[in-house]
Amino acid sequence: MAAGNDIDVLVSEVGPRDGLQSIKSIMPTVAKKAWIAAEAAAGVREIEVCSFVPAKILPQMADAEEVVRYACTIPGLTVLALVPNFRGAENAIAAGAHKIALPLSASETHSKANLRKSHAEVLDEVRRIAAVLKAMPAERRPGFEGNVATAFGCTLEGAVSADKVVELAAALMAAGVDEVGLSDTTGYANPAQLRSLIRRVKSAIGSDKLSGVHLHNTRGLGLANALAALEEGVTTLDSSLGGLGGCPYAPGASGNIVTEDLVFMLDAMGLKTGIDIEKLLAVRQILREALPNDELYGFTPDAGLPKGYSRGWGVTRAA
Repeated sequence: MAAGNDIDVLVSEVGPRDGLQSIKSIMPTVAKKAWIAAEAAAGVREIEVCSFVPAKILPQMADAEEVVRYACTIPGLTVLALVPNFRGAENAIAAGAHKIALPLSASETHSKANLRKSHAEVLDEVRRIAAVLKAMPAERRPGFEGNVATAFGCTLEGAVSADKVVELAAALMAAGVDEVGLSDTTGYANPAQLRSLIRRVKSAIGSDKLSGVHLHNTRGLGLANALAALEEGVTTLDSSLGGLGGCPYAPGASGNIVTEDLVFMLDAMGLKTGIDIEKLLAVRQILREALPNDELYGFTPDAGLPKGYSRGWGVTRAA
């Protein structure tokens, strides 16, 4: 989803999905609901609330349907669900998700580990989902995003061909997705690489079809990569509260960009996100109480806001 007229950047919270699937703890459903509601109240407009994966594979997502149905009752919130296949998409649609996202790993080794499917098989699933969506009334049809995962490198294969990423982005569009996102699943990306790939993908599928980027902070380049993406015209950035996240099928791929740090950076630059940073920082308490044995990350929560802080603080002081 592109940023609206009243905001410059859409911060898409992925913690309830990407964050929770990457830890052993299982957050109680009531705490998930409280987390989602509190972030929405802080001004977060899009939240990836779950993935529709069998509970035997990811018990952390066993309550996916209930969480989606609850989240859909929150006014102004776009409820996003990750789906690995046609069956997952059916379940997400039935639950009422406003948007579904399906990952297609540029690394076929990762694709087979993550989805147990080859590139061709995943694209077949995309076509089946697109056909179902096309048959739905427009007012009930969720958005459909295809994410090229491991787009910048893979812990299983190593380097990933940029040509392959561009090819798969185009294939996803041809198969029927509405838009494409690029995911640094393994935390390999650097700003120069990110800029180059964004330009190539935009050239192949259209600048309005590259929806956003999903970045990890595995090697400390998360915010640098986010800034590079913004400068290339990307207006949707994924992040996770407390930096929770990773990928169960990408060893060593630690957490996502910390939502609190990302929002502080954007806010301090004078960019509008619609998010109240102080209310956002307070949401961490829900995670601390529900996940007492899991570490939360973030420089802004640890250091606090600068004295006399207000939006655009860094810009006005530098003038």
